[in-house]
Amino acid sequence: MSGKRYTEEFKIEAVKQVTERGHPSTEVAARLGVSSHSLYQWVKRYSAPPAERQRADDQQAEMKRLKAELKRVTEERDILKKAAAYFAKMSG
Repeated sequence: MSGKRYTEEFKIEAVKQVTERGHPSTEVAARLGVSSHSLYQWVKRYSAPPAERQRADDQQAEMKRLKAELKRVTEERDILKKAAAYFAKMSG
């Protein structure tokens, strides 16, 4: 996933070409040198009202934070399980 990163302004302008000017998505994607999939995702994202887009961004950030916390807690649990098994074997 080390694809090229585009600025938000670039994405918004690409979306405007599709939504406001009525150009076909595939044509705009080819002209700008981006994949059609990326352009469709941008249209989906930037066609939403700003408040809804902000809410989606907040939810995505919270989900990312929770996944990282879950990973950390799972690793801690696994370490504690191994330590408990080790000490149980040593004392028994």
